[in-house]
Amino acid sequence: MKSYLILLRGVNVGGKNKVPMADLRQCLEELGFSDVSTYIASGNALLKSNQSASTIKSQVEAALPQRFNLDSELIKVLVLTHQQLQAVIDQKPAGFGDEPDTYHSDAIFLISLDAAEAMPVFDPRAGVDSIWPGDGVIYSQRLSAQRTKSRLGKIVGTLPYKDMTIRSWSTTTKLLELLSQMEAE
Repeated sequence: MKSYLILLRGVNVGGKNKVPMADLRQCLEELGFSDVSTYIASGNALLKSNQSASTIKSQVEAALPQRFNLDSELIKVLVLTHQQLQAVIDQKPAGFGDEPDTYHSDAIFLISLDAAEAMPVFDPRAGVDSIWPGDGVIYSQRLSAQRTKSRLGKIVGTLPYKDMTIRSWSTTTKLLELLSQMEAE
């Protein structure tokens, strides 16, 4: 069995699209996945399956609106293998995420578009924001002391934003740690 990370876009944000993690675990178990666990309430699940990532994505996307009261336009599912998540970490820009007291760093995962399609919606403010394209991800870093001046929020409402889900760098690295533990078992 392969280990997978499921990232749900648009759940448990601003009191909308509520998906309790215990209920999500149960839903995924009922779909036949094993060793299901979740991490924080932002829609992160880990599981094992013999199925392909695309099959898992289709099953989860079909099950969520049947199980939960969701605005389906906001909800998207991204399924990553251990290898894919490891590549996101390994291919980070030099120094990215290394100074959490100075910079707020995020991995912006791309669901059904690539970095070339996503990059035009970003308008980084010089001296505040930095962005780098990656494979299936945009790396975004903001100077913490100047976060209120960041232009990252400008991506909200753009068409490409509907195919992105954001995780802090600390969450991203923790998810890799959990997925690595699962893979080792």
